[in-house]
Amino acid sequence: MLKAYLQLFRIPNLATVVADILAGFLLAHAALGHWPLLAVTLLCSCLLYTAGMVLNDYYDIEQDRIERPHRPLVRGAIDVAWAGRLGYLLLVMGVLVGWAAGYWFSSTAVSQAAYPWRSGMVATALAVCVVAYDRWLKRSMVGPICMGACRFLNILLGASVASLESRSSWWFESYQLAAAGAIGIYIAGVTLFAQSEARDSSRWRLLLATAIISLGIGLLAIFPSWLNHEAASAYASRVPLLATCLGLLIAWRCLRCIPAPTPALVQIAVKTCLMSLIVLDAVIALAVSDAAYAIGILSLLIPNMLLGRWIAST
Repeated sequence: MLKAYLQLFRIPNLATVVADILAGFLLAHAALGHWPLLAVTLLCSCLLYTAGMVLNDYYDIEQDRIERPHRPLVRGAIDVAWAGRLGYLLLVMGVLVGWAAGYWFSSTAVSQAAYPWRSGMVATALAVCVVAYDRWLKRSMVGPICMGACRFLNILLGASVASLESRSSWWFESYQLAAAGAIGIYIAGVTLFAQSEARDSSRWRLLLATAIISLGIGLLAIFPSWLNHEAASAYASRVPLLATCLGLLIAWRCLRCIPAPTPALVQIAVKTCLMSLIVLDAVIALAVSDAAYAIGILSLLIPNMLLGRWIAST
């Protein structure tokens, strides 16, 4: 039973969610601190992500009966009706925790938050995108954009709570939006790439998706140019080269699928892209903080890979 729930939650991918929040936090704060607040924000993000995974299978039940008979809802390991209730319960809990994070931060003696509602607003927007994608948009051309918006908002969720103490404006800095946008575009491309991973994919779709993935990494490569002197770390100048090298490796893995776009090859490429998200988050951290934090984010590859051998991540 436990394994069935871990499969439903796609537990290996939670490492990428944690990496997003840490990168967002560092974008706004340059160092990890306020540990209870960070833990609450991580909980919020994990609840929303897990809700999305549950609702994904809940609304895909009929298609999974044909394409993914091994999924826990299809094979009856978990009751379908209960999965639907669980998904929305986790979603509501995530939104409530998001709102609580900002107001809890505002009430601490460490600092007073000028905009304690900001993390709640981001969490609410993220929840809306999760439901919109799972219930209505997944199979449309808008679906990848919506999924990209989810990751964009997840980065901003980490930034929203970390920067409240020093903000004079309720909005985000341009470099925070650039980094979050780069990850959002990247994931939009990965989602488009994976949209028909259970059957032979269209070569043109894979080529377009690879171009979008490369565009996201390209934006990440130049995002340090948005950094002001105070926000940039000593390693910011190395980000363009690191991002370019990573982009070439990811593009090569994706382009290998073009001659034979079979489910097996496409799924391997998608798994590689999802794992690489942790590396991209580490690159963001390197641009704005100490290298130790980037290495810490990279270490999330370990649970991602170990759990991925036991539980499918796609």
